[in-house]
Amino acid sequence: MKTRASNPTTRLHAPALLLIVALTAACAQTERPDPPAPGAASLPPPGAAEEFRTDFTRHSVPYSEILSGGPPKDGIPAIDDPRYETAADAGAWLSDAEPVIVVRAGPAARADPVRILVWHEIVNDELDGLPLAVTYCPLCNTAVAFRRTHDGRVLDFGTTGRLRYSNLVMYDRQTETWWQQADGRGLAGRYAGDRLEFIPAPLVSWGEFKAAYPDGSVLSRNTGHSRDYGRNPYAGYDAAGGSPFLYRGPAIPGALAPMTRVLTLELDGETVAYPYGVLEERRVVNDRVAGRAVAVLWIPGTASPLDAARIDQGRDVGSARAFEGGSGVGTVTLEWSDGAFRDRETGSEWDARGRAVSGPRTGAMLIPLAAVDHFWFSWAAFKPETRIYGE
Repeated sequence: MKTRASNPTTRLHAPALLLIVALTAACAQTERPDPPAPGAASLPPPGAAEEFRTDFTRHSVPYSEILSGGPPKDGIPAIDDPRYETAADAGAWLSDAEPVIVVRAGPAARADPVRILVWHEIVNDELDGLPLAVTYCPLCNTAVAFRRTHDGRVLDFGTTGRLRYSNLVMYDRQTETWWQQADGRGLAGRYAGDRLEFIPAPLVSWGEFKAAYPDGSVLSRNTGHSRDYGRNPYAGYDAAGGSPFLYRGPAIPGALAPMTRVLTLELDGETVAYPYGVLEERRVVNDRVAGRAVAVLWIPGTASPLDAARIDQGRDVGSARAFEGGSGVGTVTLEWSDGAFRDRETGSEWDARGRAVSGPRTGAMLIPLAAVDHFWFSWAAFKPETRIYGE
């Protein structure tokens, strides 16, 4: 299905972003929404009723929390007819440090380069028979993949042009329900209050992907849209000491700086944030979340997509992912030893995919968890009860 937008634009260009961030830096950490006028929390956001056929009488959050991000409905065009190429062909235009979003289904693996997603934010896709949506919100640095099957139907998604807590608000084209990208929650419409199912989608380097999945497929730059893929429209956004753009929400807890990168995990009602600084120092963290043993790994070599003017020139911020023990594996306590991840129980070596590559456990696999990268301000807004690892 083709997008309905005739003149799609990105939310903002780098000079405008930097100017606005500089002007709002002093107050963004503590800013709260203005108290809504009587009844305003139940009124649809301005212009929404004219753009959408959503049932706005059903909503799970106050509409006063939802702001315009600038573009109209589908102004940031989702990719509805994605085309793919081989890893060998994509290597001609992707550099090793570039960030890509990785999804797997059965034996198939696919990489969606952030240099493309930063301009489109949503890819409606199918992999090995699994309908999925791969999404990226630059303002929160959140890469999330969802199963597109919900309530017995396959949905496809577009952008509303709205934000809540600086995070992308999507809509499905079948019912025009509005959905929050950060937590998959239905905000308004038929499915208000429902949740989409997450699929593990780690944000890793292109070099890691092509080494691990040489037969994998890669989202092509042939999207049907004219964009300077590789240029960063959000250059400088994640600078140290920076502030979130268009954030109107709860006061940001001061335990971490607002733009601190964290890997976040929610299991059986318990939420945890693992700061990248802690992960980089330790390389591996063993934890228990909701009574389940979890291992969180950090690997160097992934460029920030929100730093330099060209995405492949971003500073190295590394990547992180989380696992739990696989069936029949038994207790696995990982540590960083002699330049490799090894388990304390048998000394077996494990790779970044959670696979034992040598030692007594060779061939064993850990189960990947749907852990999601966030900036601290974003995760704290949605999950204020979070435990911060190391605090």
